[in-house]
Amino acid sequence: MSVKIEASGRRSIQVEVEVPGTPEQVWQAIASGPGISSWFAPTAIEERDGKPVAMTVTLGPGMENRTELTTWDAPRKFVSEGPGWFPGAPPVATEWTVEARAGGVCVVRLVQSLFASTNDWDDQLIGTESGIPGAFHILKLYLTYFRGQRSAFMQFMAPVMGTPADAWAMLTTAVGISGAGPGQRWAAPADAPALGGIVEDVKQTPPGALLRLDKPGPGIAALFIMDLGETVLAAFSFYLYGDQAAANVAREQPRWQAWIQERFPMPTEASEST
Repeated sequence: MSVKIEASGRRSIQVEVEVPGTPEQVWQAIASGPGISSWFAPTAIEERDGKPVAMTVTLGPGMENRTELTTWDAPRKFVSEGPGWFPGAPPVATEWTVEARAGGVCVVRLVQSLFASTNDWDDQLIGTESGIPGAFHILKLYLTYFRGQRSAFMQFMAPVMGTPADAWAMLTTAVGISGAGPGQRWAAPADAPALGGIVEDVKQTPPGALLRLDKPGPGIAALFIMDLGETVLAAFSFYLYGDQAAANVAREQPRWQAWIQERFPMPTEASEST
C-alpha cells in the first residue's frame, strides 16, 4: 500500500472495483442514501433547493460522519469533504467516480486525499486503502444479486478475550463456517439464530468472511474481527434485502442480541487479568 505524494503537498490513495450495471444503476448504489445503506452503512443525503449538499454516514452508535458535498455530477462523479479522523488532522476529500466499460460493467473509483507537509496523517489514507476493498466486495455482491431491492441493516459488536486469531476461531465455530471456503453452502448450528447460504469469501489476515444469505432471508453477512490494540471485537454486519427485509431485521435483531450476549459475554476484570 502506498500514498501518492505530490509537490503541492497533496497526499492521496486510490482504490477501484469493477461492478455489474449501467452507470445510472451504479450511481444509485453509491450516491443515494438508500443505495449506500444497502452495502456500506446507514446513510442520509441532505438536499438544498433540490441539490445534494451533505452526506451523513452512521458507522455505529454515536459514530456519525457528516461531510459536505462539494461536487455533484451525476452519474459520473461526486466529491465529499470533511474533517480528518483525529484532532488537528487536515480536512479529507473523497472523490467517487463511475466509469462505464464494455460488457455491462462499470469501474467505481475512490480517491481520498489530504494536504500535509509530513506523513503524520497518512494512517487515515492507509486505513481507507486497506478497509474499502471489503466494502467494495459487498457493493459488487449487492449489484450482482440484489440491485435496486429494498434493504435493512443490523449490526452487532462484542468484545472477545484473547488474540484476533482466538476471536476468529470462536466466531467461525459459533456460526458454523470454520474450515469453509468460497462457493461452499453452509448453515449455522441449531443453537444459533437462523443463518445459512453460500460462502463468498474468507480471509485469515485480517480475519473476515462474506456470506451470501438465504436465511433468515435474502442478504449478505460480513463477519470480521477488529483489533483495537487493548480490545478485540467480533463484528457482525447483516444487509437483508427484499420486501420483507425490514420485517426480517425486526424479528431477528433481538434473537442475535440475545445469542451474542450468551456466546460472547462481556469480559470481566478477573478474566482479563488471567
